[in-house]
Amino acid sequence: MDNVVSDSHPGYTDNREAHLKRLRRIEGQVRGLQRMVESDTYCIDVLTQISAATKALQSVALGLLDDHLGHCVAHAVQHGGPEADEKVREASAAIARLVRS
Repeated sequence: MDNVVSDSHPGYTDNREAHLKRLRRIEGQVRGLQRMVESDTYCIDVLTQISAATKALQSVALGLLDDHLGHCVAHAVQHGGPEADEKVREASAAIARLVRS
């Protein structure tokens, strides 16, 4: 079917290493948070670090969303049809989830 996205890779493939590097950094932040709680670090300091990790995750999410819009959605829209509508709905739902989180 012509409307099906024929790309064999996700939109973030070109930026995969950058996303992985950021996710590894976030993983380290979360491990640091565990150590902070284990060592009874002051609540506000832990909350500050949780906020930083949350913002870092949001940044990765926005990067992935940008990749998705620029690749998957753009490709589907070029080909038109019901898949294009579905990709736009998917993107809108993802944006709504990010806004609510």
